[in-house]
Amino acid sequence: MVAIFSGNQALASTRPLQPKEFDGILADRSADFLRALPQSGPHGTHVAAHRFAANGRPFLLLAAESLDSVAAALAVVRRVIFISLPLMLALAGIGGYALSTRSLAPLAWMAAQARKITGSNLDTRLDVPDPAEELAVLVEAFNELLSRLDQTFESMRRFVADASHELRTPISVIRGEADVALSQDRSTVEYKQSLAIVLDESRRLSRLVDDLLNLARADAGHVKLQAHDFYLNDLLADCCRAVQTLAAARKITIECRPSTDLQFRGDEELLRRLVMNLLDNAIRYTPAGGKVDVALETGGDQIRIRVSDTGVGIPEEAAPHIFERFYRADKARSRQEGGFGLGLAIVKWIAESHRGAVELSSRNGGGSAFTVTLPR
Repeated sequence: MVAIFSGNQALASTRPLQPKEFDGILADRSADFLRALPQSGPHGTHVAAHRFAANGRPFLLLAAESLDSVAAALAVVRRVIFISLPLMLALAGIGGYALSTRSLAPLAWMAAQARKITGSNLDTRLDVPDPAEELAVLVEAFNELLSRLDQTFESMRRFVADASHELRTPISVIRGEADVALSQDRSTVEYKQSLAIVLDESRRLSRLVDDLLNLARADAGHVKLQAHDFYLNDLLADCCRAVQTLAAARKITIECRPSTDLQFRGDEELLRRLVMNLLDNAIRYTPAGGKVDVALETGGDQIRIRVSDTGVGIPEEAAPHIFERFYRADKARSRQEGGFGLGLAIVKWIAESHRGAVELSSRNGGGSAFTVTLPR
C-alpha cells in the first residue's frame, strides 16, 4: 500500500505553513494512514517513508508491505537447504571416498609389491597397469632405484666372491707348504724353500688385503687426501727409475718423458701409486722386446699423464669393464702374473679423488694407452 501526502492537503487555509506545522500535520496523516492499513499477518508490516519536494511543494511518500510473503519464501528456502544440504554432503562423501579409493588403489598395489622385494629378488620391478601420469613418474623412479640397488648388491656379491677367491689361493699355498714342511723332518734347505714360498704368498696376501682395505675406505669416504705442493715431473721420473729393474728383467724398454718442471698440489703418495700401478700393468702385459712410454703433457687447465705400451692390448668387449674390481680380460694369465684385478680400480679411484678421470685407448693386439687427466 502506498500513500502520498502534499502540503495542500494539510490545511484549508491558504497561508503559508511553517515547517514545524507541516511536520505535525504530516505526522497526523501518517498515523491515520497506518491505522487504515489492513490487519497485518503474524510477521508484521514493513513501512517506508520518504520526503521530497516537487514544484516547491513538499510531499511525504509512505509505502507499506506485509512481511508474510517474505517469511513464506524464506521458509521454503530453509526447507530446501535443510533437506538438500545433508543429501549433498552424503553424496560428496560417497563420491570422495570412491575417488580416493580408486586413486589410492595403485599405491596400495605398489606397497604390496614393494613388501615382497628383498635382497634376493631385487631384479623384481613394480608393475602398475595403466597408472596415472603422476603415479607413472613415481613407478619409474622407484624402478630406477631398484635397478641401482640391484647393481650395487650384485657388485657387492661379486666383490665378496672375487675377494674370497683371491684370498683363498695364497692361504691354500701357505697352508699346503706348512703341512708339507711339518709332515716329516726335512733339511735346512728344504725348510728355507718352504719358508720362502710362505713369505712370498704372505706378501701377496698382505698386498691384496691393503688394496681391499683402501678401496673399502674409499667407498666409505674415510680416505682424506694429504695434499701438498710437489713437482709432478719428478714423481714420474722416480716411478720410471723404480720399475727399470723389473722392465730390464723382462727385456722391456722404458721411455720416460716427464717434460719440464710442473708443480702440482695433491696427495703425492696416492699419485705415486697411480703411476706405479699403470707402469706395473703395462710391463706385465707387454711381451719381451716391447716398449712402455710415459709422458707428462699439459694443455690449458689440464694435466695429462699418459702411459702407453706395445703389449697385447685389450679386447673391445673387455674395455668397458677394465676398471671394475677383480676384472681381468685374461684371468688365467693375470693370476700367473700375480695380479688381482684391483690395480686399475685403484687408479680410477685415485684419479677421481683428485677431481680427474682416466681413459683407455686400446685395440686387441695393438697395445694400450691409459691417460689420466687432472685439473691443473
